[in-house]
Amino acid sequence: MSYSTIMVEKQGRKLVITLNRPERLNAMNITMHEELYQAWQGFRDDPELWVAIVTGAGERAFSAGADLQAAAQARLEGKPHPRPAANIPPGGLAKGMYIWKPIIAAINGFAVGGGLELALACDIRIAADHAQLGLGEVRWSLLPAGGGMSRLPRQVPHAVAMKMILTGQRITAQQALQWGLVTDVAPLSGLMPLAHSIADTILENAPLAVQAAKECVTRGLDMPLDGALGVEEWYTRPLVGTEDYREGPIAFAQKRKPNFKAR
Repeated sequence: MSYSTIMVEKQGRKLVITLNRPERLNAMNITMHEELYQAWQGFRDDPELWVAIVTGAGERAFSAGADLQAAAQARLEGKPHPRPAANIPPGGLAKGMYIWKPIIAAINGFAVGGGLELALACDIRIAADHAQLGLGEVRWSLLPAGGGMSRLPRQVPHAVAMKMILTGQRITAQQALQWGLVTDVAPLSGLMPLAHSIADTILENAPLAVQAAKECVTRGLDMPLDGALGVEEWYTRPLVGTEDYREGPIAFAQKRKPNFKAR
């Protein structure tokens, strides 16, 4: 499939999605939201793809968020704020798109507004050492309603989230690392190699177990402990009858690398 605002590349079991409007700091217009939605659907539904990486084109930005130039033009013309179709969430992923395969965000520069919200919807975030992250919507009489107000307080200390949301100020990659918003910081030249290294490590594991683990953690986060423990049992049982469940212990006993087939 051909896209105008993103690049999508299959690399074995990996899918690499690159936001591709570097001249606009990879700001998200309606077309990008719609194309990202299509790309995420394709990743979700392709049994041959097990891990995704999303990053931005160029050296300056992962994504500057919503295309406020388009929004400003609409306001000047007395038109409503331009939005994608009702069923398409911000970044194609931030709301209502349930993908249980792992997704890695390689933040190669500014990740602000909707750009940070897209990264927050990913499972693992790594950042280039010059990256800056923030939710600046309140500065322009907007709200970070693409998941920012819900996900950020769940992923960093409450006071840190509130300071970022209420001031609109950005934090550095090192501050993001300090607060656990990203797991690793690397020079820009090493960012994508690190993302691929993490993806390749995940790919060595049993894909059905990886996907079940992601879903189990996600669904259990907002449950009381007893409920979450029950969820663990619920997601363990279906694995018992799979070929991979049999292959893992046998490979361990035979001291060889397992040959997982996602079945």
